[in-house]
This record gives sequence, C-alpha cells and structure tokens, in this order.
Amino acid sequence: MKIALVAQHATVMHDDAVADGRAGAVIDSRLRELSRSLASNGHRVTVYAQRHSATLPDRAEVSPGVTVEYMGAAAAKLGESDLLAQVPAFSQPLHERWRGERPDVVHALRWTSGLASLAAARDLRIPVVQSFDSLGVAERRHHMASGHVGVERIRLEPAIGRSANAVVAGSSDEETDLTRLGVPRRSIRIVPWGVDTEEFTPEGPVADRGARPRLVTVADLHDHDALGTLLRAMSKVPGAELIVAGGPSRERLGDDLGFRRLAKLADTLGVGSQVQFAGHIGGDALPPLLRSADLMVSVSDYDPSGLTALQAMACGTPVIASSVGSHLDAVVDGTTGILVPPGRPALLAQRIRQLLAHPMLLEAFSMAAADRAKSRYSWERIAHETLAVYDTALDAAAIAA
Repeated sequence: MKIALVAQHATVMHDDAVADGRAGAVIDSRLRELSRSLASNGHRVTVYAQRHSATLPDRAEVSPGVTVEYMGAAAAKLGESDLLAQVPAFSQPLHERWRGERPDVVHALRWTSGLASLAAARDLRIPVVQSFDSLGVAERRHHMASGHVGVERIRLEPAIGRSANAVVAGSSDEETDLTRLGVPRRSIRIVPWGVDTEEFTPEGPVADRGARPRLVTVADLHDHDALGTLLRAMSKVPGAELIVAGGPSRERLGDDLGFRRLAKLADTLGVGSQVQFAGHIGGDALPPLLRSADLMVSVSDYDPSGLTALQAMACGTPVIASSVGSHLDAVVDGTTGILVPPGRPALLAQRIRQLLAHPMLLEAFSMAAADRAKSRYSWERIAHETLAVYDTALDAAAIAA
C-alpha cells in the first residue's frame, strides 16, 4: 500500500526523542514512529510536510521505506494561524504530486493537514483518514496554557471530521467529543498513541538515586495549576522527593518564568528541599529516570496522548494520573496505577502515601503496567490498528464511488 502521511506542522524528522512536555515535539515523535512501523509492515510511506527552510531538500529518505517531501515555499513560522494561511499554497503541490503519483490512502495529522488533504484529494477520489491529535473544543474547555484556540479551528474541525472517510480518535474521551461535534460514530475508530516498547522497558540502566522514595513527573513548566497541585500534595508526603523533568536545559532554567514561579511556590510550601527541577531530559536519559522512580505522577488537566504515562508504564513504573483524557484508557485504576480527579492535592497526597507504604502493591502494579504497555500500546499493534482504519476508509470510498 502507498500511504501518504500529511503533517504540515512537522519541522524535522530526527532520532532525538523529546521529553519537555511540548505537544509539537510529542506529535513529531509519534509521526516518526508511526511512519517507521507502517513501513516495517511492507508499505511505502511518504510524509508530506510544510517546507520551513530554503535549505531543505525536496525529498529525502529518512528511514527504510519512509520518504519525506517538503512542499511549498519556505515558511519559518509554523504557528496555527501561519499554517492555516499557508494551506492553499501547501495543498496545491500536494494535488499535483498525487495526480502524477496517486497514493492508496491519505492520513492527515492535525486539522490544517486535514484541510490541505481534503482539498488536494477532492477530484482524485483518494480516501482521507483524519487524526486531530488534540481537538480545539477540548483545549478550550480545559483552558490549555499553550495558547489561544482560534475560532477558525473550532469552526472547521467538525467539518473536516464529517468530510473524511474515517477519523482516528486517540482515546474514548476524544471519540465522545467527536460525536458531539457531529462526526458520525460509524466513521470513528479509536487508535491510541503508541510507545516504543524496545526503548522503554523495565530492563536497562537506572538513574542514580538516594534512599528517599522517588516521584517523577514530566511536564510543561508553564502548566502552573497542575504542577501547583502536585507541589501542594508533596507538602503532605514527607520524606519523598519529586523530580520535575521539563522545560529548557537545567543551565537555562533560571531564565524560564514557569520555573521561577514553581520554585517560589515550592519554597512557600516548604517543599523546596524535596523538589528537584531537572530541566529538559533528552531521550536517552528519560528511560533510566523513569526506571529510578517508585511512582510516575502525571497531573495535567488535559493530556490527549498520555505518552509520558505510557512510557513510565512500559518501564514498569506505576502511574498516578489525573482522571482525564487518554489516562482514562491507559491507566487501569487499581491495577496498573491510580486515577485521581484533577485539582485535588489532599486526595493525591493520600493516594501517593498509600502506595509508597505498600511495596508489594507497587511491585504488582509495576508488572501489570509493563505488561499492559507492551500488549496494548506497542507500535507494532498501533500500526496494525491504523492499517485496519485505512482498509475501512478504502471500503467507504469504494461504496461512495
């Protein structure tokens, strides 16, 4: 099968995994792993991205069976409004390319890619599969700190979902939002984000640690409300340490407003000696850090991917997570970890203390977490489920024709 993955937002295809809480970095990582996994199943994958530098080649092979093509004129800015403005200039060369070399299926990642893909494929009768990764209505509802959700996005995402031959939802929570937007349930398939179960495993190097119980969180330092909840919980978990990974490099943390606000709050709460801000943790260092933790805590009010929770589970580290978004699917409450309503620091602290006080329960959670991550969220399984969605889209397009 010839598969076109349209990712207008993608800026680079490289091997550096990013663990700083930035959604764009997480999505690029997903694109890389998905394309490789599809190609490993014998399919030919071409990734189409917006040209963001005049020095980029028109076409390059980035891994066996995976080619990236940069389309349109160079555009350094890749913000939401910039991408929307560049959709016509991006979709026209897509149309020309596909008219000469027709893919069997198009998979658009994020909403502006969906607009471009639907426009480019309209007269070519190529089925289009849409993944939003994160919906504007959900980001607005949860008051995402990443920025303003434009009215164009809120208006256009439902239309894109209804126009696509199939829509991939990352979680049951996203599926519910899509149906509320009027996307037919019959066209929605749930395929979660995957995790590299060869890199993130219970076996391997472990980061240095002391005798204190260790909690780890990977977060955007500007997610002040959620991290504030965790710091308040730490004030009720004496004797434990918290490693906060995320943000700029450790040497540059002092220049980051989010870090300064959180460090001040930690001092005010009297937990400054318990909390260590590690800054950006590179890909090779993340698995050892997660393995070193007794618990991984994910307190985000909104997490469409649940990726860091999955990575921790794959390393055999139990997870305490907010009962929102993808966490509701990934974390089996009472089996692989614990779910806690967001914004409840006293309850969060109580659950942390309960688990730390029962090492045998932690060990049972650890084994169950690793087993669930490997059996449900390996990229091999995610690729097979994605291919099944493509077959559904092909059938739907054939019936429509």
